Amino acid sequence: MSSAPTQQRSGLAVVGGGKIGEALVSGLVRRPGAAEGIVVVERSPERAAELESRHGVRALDLAGAAAACRVLLIAVKPQDVDALLVDLAPHVDPGHLVVSVAAGVPTARVEAALPAGTPVVRVMPNTPALVDEGMSVLSAGAHASAADLDEAEALLSAVGQVRRVPEKQQDAVTALSGSGPAYFFYLVEAMVDAGILLGLPRALAADLIVQTALGAATMLRDSGEHPVQLREAVTSPGGTTIAAIRELERHGVRAALIAAIEAAHDRSVELGR
Repeated sequence: MSSAPTQQRSGLAVVGGGKIGEALVSGLVRRPGAAEGIVVVERSPERAAELESRHGVRALDLAGAAAACRVLLIAVKPQDVDALLVDLAPHVDPGHLVVSVAAGVPTARVEAALPAGTPVVRVMPNTPALVDEGMSVLSAGAHASAADLDEAEALLSAVGQVRRVPEKQQDAVTALSGSGPAYFFYLVEAMVDAGILLGLPRALAADLIVQTALGAATMLRDSGEHPVQLREAVTSPGGTTIAAIRELERHGVRAALIAAIEAAHDRSVELGR
């Protein structure tokens, strides 16, 4: 166990400097003075140096990070979690708060590898945290208190919105918002290609679609109207939009999207095993 007294620990260690780890670091350091309280743990020396240079944070090893920081945010790939926990366990005690953003990994699995009583919070964030528009969803483990959840929520609210759910809903959350940005990027990619097919320059097609997507998302968020109402407001009888919607339905786009999200959910469950 770590020999550092609990009261001397402060700050946050992000363990794992991949895409989601860096997304969270980059958002968190934008708060005034926050970089001083954030360290990263990254096994690649080159990547660690890159994160230090780019974000102004310190890179430490696992033992040093656990000794210095109360909150340990695990941001490695799900398949790397078990090996990491074996290395981390000797340096952790119940005075830490362990926050895991590893997709599909249940809190019970993390708790079983750490000293008894260690509080664990499971989080599913997403990459729009890079631009402070992330969606993070929290679930408490067996030993996490309301104060622990509040602390995790305060941390993640710096990079977007936060919701709390029972842990049994986390695989569905992973399929919707965790993987969700990729679905929108895929759709935008297809729409830009359609614009090029119709004779528009790529840059113009991208500008049109990105601004349209931003405006549509803002309307969904701010209008309080159901998506069906908003779609129907654009769909004139006998017009261009209904012709497009007919083709989407004919090609089974709605069913394909539902099936895709179900597949993401099933993969999240599989990763958790």
